[in-house]
Amino acid sequence: MIDAARTRRFVLDEQGVTAIEYGLIAALIAVTIIVAVALVGTDLNAVFNTISSEL
Repeated sequence: MIDAARTRRFVLDEQGVTAIEYGLIAALIAVTIIVAVALVGTDLNAVFNTISSEL
């Protein structure tokens, strides 16, 4: 038998939704950092190659 009070608490509980939102925000920040590091790394690699060839 389904307990109406328990079902109502489950539907009104927002902790799971908040945890999912925080997880999505953390994932977006991680992707942004990875893309930024990849772009800077590519440019930095080109600079080091130029210096290496000049030496």
